[in-house]
Amino acid sequence: MMNTESIRFPAEYDPSRCPVHVVNTIEISASPAEVWDHLITAADWQTWQPAILNVRIQDGSRKLSQDVTFTWKTGGVTSASTVKEFVPDQRIAWDGRATGLHAYHSWLITPTPNGCRVLSEETLRGIVPRLIKLFAPNLIHNSNQKWLEALAVRSSTTTNFVR
Repeated sequence: MMNTESIRFPAEYDPSRCPVHVVNTIEISASPAEVWDHLITAADWQTWQPAILNVRIQDGSRKLSQDVTFTWKTGGVTSASTVKEFVPDQRIAWDGRATGLHAYHSWLITPTPNGCRVLSEETLRGIVPRLIKLFAPNLIHNSNQKWLEALAVRSSTTTNFVR
């Protein structure tokens, strides 16, 4: 059973209140610090995660930090996001807003004997997530799994994929 108790959702994004809730995890044979660096260097996401485009961080930096706002495009949707939680080498979470869509995406990095385990958990609310749930129920889960797998490739040469 996955340990999702460590994810801290704001009340409005609690999984019980959102039509879409996905949990993905992967084991990566790289240090938490290395994985963290790739995860927070949002300006580089599109170089290793082709589903992401046009990342623009408000303060002009290349990396995410606490309370920074950024825009980005994925799945044909441009989102405005703000980093809500930021604990170096351990956890990051941001919200996302687009027309008909509000999301909260949280990441938890846990050291393991061979590297680290990365947990990605996301909730979505609004009309768009309701349509996704009806017509493409695995869309967000599959997208987030691809993101984790790309993060693993970027961070290390050997991975053990856990779905």
